[in-house]
Amino acid sequence: MRWCPSSVLHLLRCVRLRPCIRRGKNRLPLWVRELWAYMSLLAQSLYFNSLTDSDVVFDSIFEPLFWTVDYVTRWFGTVFVFLVVILTSSILVIAYVVLLPLVLNTYSPPWIAWHVCYGHWNLVMIAFHYYKATKTAPGYPPTRFKHLDMDKPGVPVTGMGLLIGLLPPGQTNYQTPAPPYTFKDRMIHKSIIYMWVLTSTVGVALGALTLWHAVLISRGETSIERHINGKEIERMAKRGKVYKNPYSYGKLNNWKVFLGVEKRSHWVTRVLLPSGHTPNGDGLTWDAFPVKKDLIPV
Repeated sequence: MRWCPSSVLHLLRCVRLRPCIRRGKNRLPLWVRELWAYMSLLAQSLYFNSLTDSDVVFDSIFEPLFWTVDYVTRWFGTVFVFLVVILTSSILVIAYVVLLPLVLNTYSPPWIAWHVCYGHWNLVMIAFHYYKATKTAPGYPPTRFKHLDMDKPGVPVTGMGLLIGLLPPGQTNYQTPAPPYTFKDRMIHKSIIYMWVLTSTVGVALGALTLWHAVLISRGETSIERHINGKEIERMAKRGKVYKNPYSYGKLNNWKVFLGVEKRSHWVTRVLLPSGHTPNGDGLTWDAFPVKKDLIPV
């Protein structure tokens, strides 16, 4: 292809391109400026689109990020489950290897029995519910209550008060030399600090989350329905009417529906003990009308 100066000048006049350098300060030869303008025009003709705007540019820039999110987040659940298993296992190792010998030599038998029984009950519930969570296919829980499955206890945090009493004191006796601080003592001290920090953090996080879900369960609504019901309350108030949640049977009955309690023995077999019972309904239909005052006679 032969380069023609006249055709280039005509093309530059049509697109009204101007040199990047001001005329008064431009010292480059004319043929260099014309060649640069031609090459710039040629480069812009390869990617220019009249429909291109800032949104298209940003979408193109963040496309690798979107791809990463789409293909990487599918593994987040598996990674988090393994992380919880590893952290819980580390707490168990510290509890059995470090704390249990100290507890047996320090506290009374009734307190030891209570502490050991409650801690192992938490351990059994955690293991059972995490096993059920990994083996249950998505979509089986009822649609209205699928995100309210909070009836499983979190990481045992009953030893926080005990941990505070087991920490080495910060004061020393100036009359007698301090006992030797061996490597084993340092590892025990760091293990107790690690356990206290982890259980305290998890206790605060799960405690706040449990309180929030307890409020939703008591009202008989999901987190999405809370926003919907709030809008409906405002809309009906403007009309002088009172909106009532059709899925709320009262605080006690809402908890019975959520926990699957249908008779007195279910408080033990379905709440206090591991239970694989299925929730009421099929997730698509459930009893909503009329609102029953005594849903379950317990």
